[in-house]
Amino acid sequence: MPRSFSKPHSASHRLERVSELIRHAVAEILARGEVRDDALDRHPLTVPAVRMSPDLKLATVLVMPLGGQGAGATIEALDRHKKELRALVARRVNLKFAPDLRFALDTSFEAQARMDALLRSPPVARDLKSRGDEGQG
Repeated sequence: MPRSFSKPHSASHRLERVSELIRHAVAEILARGEVRDDALDRHPLTVPAVRMSPDLKLATVLVMPLGGQGAGATIEALDRHKKELRALVARRVNLKFAPDLRFALDTSFEAQARMDALLRSPPVARDLKSRGDEGQG
């Protein structure tokens, strides 16, 4: 197999690996309360994903406050402590350069809930049932 086919795969594998390392580091830092802020103390967070830029210089950390409460205040608190979090992540993750951190609300849960509701709606259920019946004939 030519080398040109293996490089994109290894690059994407590296992005995924670094994303997971940073996700675990941020989640651990927040779970241990290493960053002191009332907004973060009031709203426990999950860190479902981290998206890395291709050059590994920027990490977008997707977060979701448990119960969905206080999302705006949580993002603001994380932004206030961005430099401190970056330094704490750098100590845990062995990279040549620590990436800049950006924080965003994870909306995948909401999107999944909307999709589930849509699939359960009577018109869609009826259409799915009629398609299933056509295949049986």
